[in-house]
Amino acid sequence: MPRPAAPVHLRFEHRTDEGPVLGLGTGSPRLSWQVPAADPGYTQSGYEIEITRPGVPQTKHAITSADQVLVPWPSHPLGSRESAEVRIRVRDDEWSDWSEPAVVEAGLLSSDDWTARFVSPRESATAPIVSGSIELPGDIVRARLYATAHGVYIPELNGHRVGDEQLAPGWTAYQFRLRYQTHDVTELVQPGVNQLDFLLGNGWYRGRLGFHGQRAVYGDRLAVLAQLEVTTADGAVHILATDGTWTARESQIVADDLYDGQRVDLTRQPSAPSPVDVLDADLSLLVAPDGPPVRVTDLLPAQKIWTSPAGKTLVDFGQNLVGRVRLTVRGADPGAEVVLRHAEVLENDELGVRPLRSAKATDSYVLAGPDETVLEAELTFHGFRYAEVTGVPDLQADEIQAVAINSDLRRTGWFESSDETLNRFHENVVWGMRGNFVDVPTDCPQRDERLGWTGDIQVFSPTATFLFDSAGFLGNWLTDLAAEQHKDGSVPFVIPDVLRDASPSTAAWGDAAVVVPWVLYQRTGDLGLLARQLPSMRAWVDRMTDLAGADLLWTGGFQFGDWLDPTAPPDNPFRAKADPDVLATAHLARSAQIVAEASALTGDASQEYAELARRVRAAFAAEYATEGGRVLSDAPTTYAMALQWALLPTEEQRRRAGLRLADLVRTAGFRISTGFVGTPLMADALTDVGEPELAYRLLLQTGCPSWLYAVTMGATTIWERFDSMLPDGSINPGEMTSFNHYALGAVADWMHRRVAGIAPGAPGYRSIVVDPLPTSKLTRAAARHLTPYGEVRVGWERSSGSFQLNVTVPVGSTATVHLPGSSEPVEVRHGDHEWTVDDPYAEVPGLPADATIRQVVDHEPTWNALVETAVETGVVDDDAQLAGRLERYLDAPATTLVQVAGGWHSADTTALQARLDSLLATH
Repeated sequence: MPRPAAPVHLRFEHRTDEGPVLGLGTGSPRLSWQVPAADPGYTQSGYEIEITRPGVPQTKHAITSADQVLVPWPSHPLGSRESAEVRIRVRDDEWSDWSEPAVVEAGLLSSDDWTARFVSPRESATAPIVSGSIELPGDIVRARLYATAHGVYIPELNGHRVGDEQLAPGWTAYQFRLRYQTHDVTELVQPGVNQLDFLLGNGWYRGRLGFHGQRAVYGDRLAVLAQLEVTTADGAVHILATDGTWTARESQIVADDLYDGQRVDLTRQPSAPSPVDVLDADLSLLVAPDGPPVRVTDLLPAQKIWTSPAGKTLVDFGQNLVGRVRLTVRGADPGAEVVLRHAEVLENDELGVRPLRSAKATDSYVLAGPDETVLEAELTFHGFRYAEVTGVPDLQADEIQAVAINSDLRRTGWFESSDETLNRFHENVVWGMRGNFVDVPTDCPQRDERLGWTGDIQVFSPTATFLFDSAGFLGNWLTDLAAEQHKDGSVPFVIPDVLRDASPSTAAWGDAAVVVPWVLYQRTGDLGLLARQLPSMRAWVDRMTDLAGADLLWTGGFQFGDWLDPTAPPDNPFRAKADPDVLATAHLARSAQIVAEASALTGDASQEYAELARRVRAAFAAEYATEGGRVLSDAPTTYAMALQWALLPTEEQRRRAGLRLADLVRTAGFRISTGFVGTPLMADALTDVGEPELAYRLLLQTGCPSWLYAVTMGATTIWERFDSMLPDGSINPGEMTSFNHYALGAVADWMHRRVAGIAPGAPGYRSIVVDPLPTSKLTRAAARHLTPYGEVRVGWERSSGSFQLNVTVPVGSTATVHLPGSSEPVEVRHGDHEWTVDDPYAEVPGLPADATIRQVVDHEPTWNALVETAVETGVVDDDAQLAGRLERYLDAPATTLVQVAGGWHSADTTALQARLDSLLATH
């Protein structure tokens, strides 16, 4: 058997750094790797890890194991600042070649490693620059800068920017955890005097946070902690650490705020240095990053520049994004002012700023003179597609661009199909995630909010973990969640918690404590993370159980419910169809079941939570479901939950509930009628009850409200409401009207798993389920995903009566492949595979002679023809209205459709009846 290829993509924990991994927060990092190619019969039987440390004898560690994801560090731990070069080789019958070496370096693992102390300008300043200097000898061999701040910081060393991180140190629950960054600055230090400067901004620490107008939530003094360590050839270490000798001065930034923007006065003269105070701060709160920092990830050129009806210069960048504008100005008079305003949409051909609420989203600059100047506000960010520019006559496209920033997550998932509108929708999901993953998973990036709402990421986490390598990012956020969790187990509505609600217990939102760790385990195989979060998971389920009481029915009290159900009034998003008590009890059953399974995986043999889940399911069925399968409130969301979470005990109940759910979808005209809670469940629920074509019609609907409606309205991200913009182009009058929310994009997970057909069959995709769901509405679909083992690809195409499926399985994984028309799946190993079978949708079946109205609705060609005539003749306004009139008559003969549709209405139905008669005769 040929030798396997040498391992590649060696990584430490969940870090995805290109090049050396610096500042790791553990001395015993778990290791993962991929094998890019191997003989079809290859199975890893063992691996060997070679570790080379400076000044220490090289060690090799051979392990008999098939594991290659998150395997234990085999040697004694790295100490603070210690680096190692690591190589891997694997074997079946023979050893592979060694991998290319990967370098890892520990950060400062103990508070005792810091000689620096936090320093803050003694004199209050808006965006101060704090400075220190050190004189160094020659023969410099290594230099590291360790730094963090209360606020956000931009470092410069000898006039050169250090690193490319934006808004460092990011946002954590600062009272519990503060990240520090590690930079290799060897190329920036020099013999002689070296000056280190830190520009400080308010950021999340001292700026405005939340919709209640809070400021300085974490403290009212900006401060920096920095330690520059320089090693020379003689082994000596020279340290510049923040202390009382440092100084502060004013910058040219006179205002900075994440919500309101930044103001810069370039005519402002440098101030004299002033003293700093050394602050008493707890250095034990310092932690190393788990995931990537925020960086500039895209530069977008202007697509169009024009003058609005009000005479304003407007710029369209063609994409709703998160970041700022980079503007080049020339020939300005001293004291001239440039103002940039930002918005996501236009209304009446002007910036649509009402959805920003109180956020000003405005950057302004006072110019120093005619020299070419590049303007860019680095201490803030905005959510926008459009910018209004004042003070730049005759603005040209090459003078302005949008700078996109977000956490620099590695892209891992792609999807495409034969439907370009669906493809654009998927791209909108990607951009929505990018814009809202700015160090924490936020709800929206533009208005006076931008908070880590737990409910949003709870429903979106499966999609997030497919599209991007989110493990380090979400793992960090979950650590904050556990830290912010109340003693009684309550989970704050937002993490980090700046709302500080006294009793934040609400279903679906608090369940993020349980669901997000479970999703991460399923998608990455990280059992360690699951074990770490298990106390938090249990605490939340215990809290829900206490609230439910002896009958295990969680009733009464505050609930967000099925938030932003499109049938709720714009001014009252709480008035969803689904009863909030039903939702709450259903979530208790689901989370108890997850905790039961997580407990078993992490070594707890107790049946406590499994028994709790069983009892809650029984209580739910007894209180909220009838023997005939009706679920209280008769809403799509409650049926989808009951079906997907096994809350109905009998097969007959499940069958009848599935029929009712399908009919609710039909009579809504295939318009979506669920909010944040129900929307992610609908397509799976319809598929699992045997109605995949209804799921597709729901997905591909373009009428309002629907997933694709926003695409037809020009959306480039996912909206907070299905109808954030109304069909007439006006903005929804509700206060909750963001044009960049990812929650409703959670259906993309179904697109990945069922439309294309890639799902994890075992944690971390060690086994893969390939189960594509073909449809007459698409001729092809494909997806690919970078799993921990390598890339999996699935693509299918319908053509000339055949269905062709192509699958690529990475080395280390296996796949269970389900083919249309086959009752038995096929088990395959790594490599490329191809199948061709009969296309199940080669012919569109006709209607039976005794068709019912339900069958007419399901027969899309006939239904579309009837809708066209009904609208043309004024019987109805649209398909949804026609479907709604048929709600109580779905079992009636198709021949009566026009009679019941016309009903008490005065429209002339003669033409519609003729069309129906013709269609039925044809079939």
